[in-house]
Amino acid sequence: MEDNQLEMGVSLNAANPVDFRKIYDACMQMLFKISFKIVNDEEAAEDLAHDSLIKANEKGLVFPSLNDAKYWLIRVVKNASLNYIKRKDRERKAYEKVLYEDHRKNETGESDLLKQESMEKAREALKKLPSKFQEVLILREYSDMNYKEIGKVLGISEGNVKVRIFRAREQMLKLIGEDNVFLPE
Repeated sequence: MEDNQLEMGVSLNAANPVDFRKIYDACMQMLFKISFKIVNDEEAAEDLAHDSLIKANEKGLVFPSLNDAKYWLIRVVKNASLNYIKRKDRERKAYEKVLYEDHRKNETGESDLLKQESMEKAREALKKLPSKFQEVLILREYSDMNYKEIGKVLGISEGNVKVRIFRAREQMLKLIGEDNVFLPE
């Protein structure tokens, strides 16, 4: 008979601990199931169901019957669950945008100037290298030839090409100075 009374005309105050317990016991499982069907995440569904009950409690809502409390709570948990899904979708899209967005930086006048200055310093330093180092660097860096191809062109071994390129780069760094070269990110 008590359950029947709760269903019918006995008003329930969600701020009253005894009435809140009655509402909680009668609705929590149902609210969880509704939320879970929407969000498909047990932890989130449980949080959303609890939040809807807490909202009724904090607002001190008085429901004319338990059925009225159920209907109100169903609307609240359904809306909260749908909002949760929308928020998660926005977060996912924002994350993907950041993760996959084009990371190229727009060139500024300053970066263009720094690049030009660095290129000029590199050309000047290249001219100061011995010709055997100039040859291998030009073929490697500007002609995109591999070590084997450079060796064939110059009539030297592949190992010798590697040594010359290494030494040429070392001398270039000494001539230019590591801190004075602009390297775009």
